[in-house]
Amino acid sequence: MAVFDHIEFAGHERVIHVADGVTRLRAIIAIHDRTLGPAVGGCRIYPYATETGALSDVLRLSKGMTYKTALAGLPFGGAKSVIIADPADKTPELIRAFGAAVNELNGQYWTGEDINFGTADAEVLASVTPYVLGRTKGAARSGDPSPFTAAGVFAGMKGALHHVFGSSDLAGRRVAIQGIGNVGYNLARLVTEAGGTIVVSDVRAESTERAVRELGAGVATPDAIFDELCDIFAPCAMGATISEETVPRLKSRIVCGAANNQLSSPQVGQMLLDRGIAYAPDYVVNAGGILNAFGDFSGDYDVAAVLPKIEAIAGTVGQILEGSARQGRPSGEIADEMAERVLAEARARVMKGSC
Repeated sequence: MAVFDHIEFAGHERVIHVADGVTRLRAIIAIHDRTLGPAVGGCRIYPYATETGALSDVLRLSKGMTYKTALAGLPFGGAKSVIIADPADKTPELIRAFGAAVNELNGQYWTGEDINFGTADAEVLASVTPYVLGRTKGAARSGDPSPFTAAGVFAGMKGALHHVFGSSDLAGRRVAIQGIGNVGYNLARLVTEAGGTIVVSDVRAESTERAVRELGAGVATPDAIFDELCDIFAPCAMGATISEETVPRLKSRIVCGAANNQLSSPQVGQMLLDRGIAYAPDYVVNAGGILNAFGDFSGDYDVAAVLPKIEAIAGTVGQILEGSARQGRPSGEIADEMAERVLAEARARVMKGSC
C-alpha cells in the first residue's frame, strides 16, 4: 500500500498507522492540515474489506474536515481516524489502546464521535487522553453532537430551498432521508416539526420502525430510496452513495444530507449540476457537530452561542449555490475554493508574522 502515491494523499501532513497486539487494534490517523490550529476529526469504526479501502476513506475524510472547519470559522485543522474492525467486536480495551495513540500526538489531533463510535466510547477514550471532543460527563461538556449536526443540515436545507424555490419554508416539502441513525433521526424530527413529510430508509429495521412510529415516516428499501419523488434527498449514512449510477434516478431538486463524502467522484458534482439538482456540499452542512464541540476545546461551552453559528450555515449554502449558478460550475468546486481562500489567507498571515 503506497501512502505517498495515493491519489488522496496530496496536502496531508501525517498519516499514522496504529497497531496493538493485545487488543488487535488496527487503526489509521490522518492529519491533513493544521494551518488554522490543532487538527480535529472523529473516529469511525468500520469493517473495511481492505486496508487500502480504509486508507482511502480516512484521507478523504480528513481533507473534508480541513475544509469544514475553515468555512465554519473555527481555529481548527482537519484530521480523521478509522479503526478497522467490526463494531460488534469493539471493547473498552480496544478504545483505550487507540486513545493511547491519540495521546502520544500531544494535542496535534483531537477526536470524538463518528460512525460506530459514540458518546460512551468518547468517555472511555477520555480515561487515557484529554484530547477528546463531544464528552458527556464533567462540567460544561458539549455532549452528543448528533442533534447539532442535524440542526446544521436542517439549516443547509433552508438555504438550499431558498435558492431553488425562493422560500426556506419546509412546510409541505417532502424529504427522503437515507440512513435514520442518530443524525438522520434528529434531522427527520426537525423536518416534520417544520411541517414537512419524510420517507426514510435504513439497513436496520428497528430504525425505520421508530421513524414510522414516532414521526409518521414513509419507508423505502435502501435501494428504492433513490427513486422517491421528493424535494430534498438527504444522504445520512455512509459516503459515496451519490454516484454515476444513482444520480439519473434522483427525483429531487436538492441533495442535502449529513453523510461525509457523499459524491463518489468529483464528476458526479457536474452530473448533478447538469440535471439541475442543487447540491449542498456535505462538509458545509454537517458542521453543526464540530461547531458545538468547540466548547470542549476552548473550555467555555455555551449552547446559546453555538446555535446562531449553526443557523449561519444556511447563508453559506446560499452563497455557494449562487456562485455555482452564476459560474456554471459544481457547488463542490465553489466551496473548495472558498475554503482554500481561508487557508491561503491564514498562511499569508503566518508568513508575514515570521518575516
